[in-house]
Amino acid sequence: MVSADQPVLDPALVARAYRAVEPLHNHVYFVPETDQHLTAAGLRPGRMVYFAGRAAPMGAVGPGVVTATFSNFSPAIVARHVPRAWTLATPEQVVAARFAAARASLTRLLGGEEAAAAPEVGELGDLLVEACTVLTAEGRPLYAGHADLAWPADPVSRLWHAASLLREWRGDGHVAVLVRHELSGLEALVSHTATGRGFLPSSAKATRGWSDEEWDAAAARLAGRGLLDGDRLTDAGLQLRADLETETDALSTAPWAHLGPERTARVIALGKALSSTLVTNGAYPAGVFAGR
Repeated sequence: MVSADQPVLDPALVARAYRAVEPLHNHVYFVPETDQHLTAAGLRPGRMVYFAGRAAPMGAVGPGVVTATFSNFSPAIVARHVPRAWTLATPEQVVAARFAAARASLTRLLGGEEAAAAPEVGELGDLLVEACTVLTAEGRPLYAGHADLAWPADPVSRLWHAASLLREWRGDGHVAVLVRHELSGLEALVSHTATGRGFLPSSAKATRGWSDEEWDAAAARLAGRGLLDGDRLTDAGLQLRADLETETDALSTAPWAHLGPERTARVIALGKALSSTLVTNGAYPAGVFAGR
């Protein structure tokens, strides 16, 4: 909740801060270090590493919890890997391996140990840690699991953990908004790819485990609601996507309102610079995201 004595925050800053910081977290899903460290802990490479790595802070949960909290994955693809993952490695082992992978990948992508020790890394970490002090767990299960983890001591891991908390807190809020608008995870995914941002449809199907038939059925449901025409959003569809983002931003304001406009602007400047370095140094593979 934002207190009355806090300075008014431009709503546009909320989305900008999120976009500036997110690569510091989500690059871990695309880098080789993640498979390397988590398979060394006992997991199988690929989807199992992803599902178990992200879910492990919640404990040895079953496929239903993973499907519900991750939102846009096929239940069938989740069930192939969870709960089998927990027979190969404990959640505690997976959490430790994931932190090690994140530290290794961030260090490499920032340009090595010297670059990772730059004052800007510590400064941004301090700002994000402060932003996290006002986050609450009610109705945010994926965030809550991550928030139960101890803060790492080293600045790089600390930065990654803070970015992860902010990302999962916002993501839980976004799922609540989708539910309010009666969009399934798959329908949300189809409509988002139709914006021309985010995943390409082929990548979304492959990584999320949906068949062509399931994808087409979801598209037909969206068309039936007047939201999609072929592979393009209608005016109503564009308005819905805008409303989803606006409402998600409204639920994601607290950490940035706590920092205030000046410190939030500093987060954006630092986050954009570090995230740009990650992208330049190959954090994301080609052919996965539109425009990249």
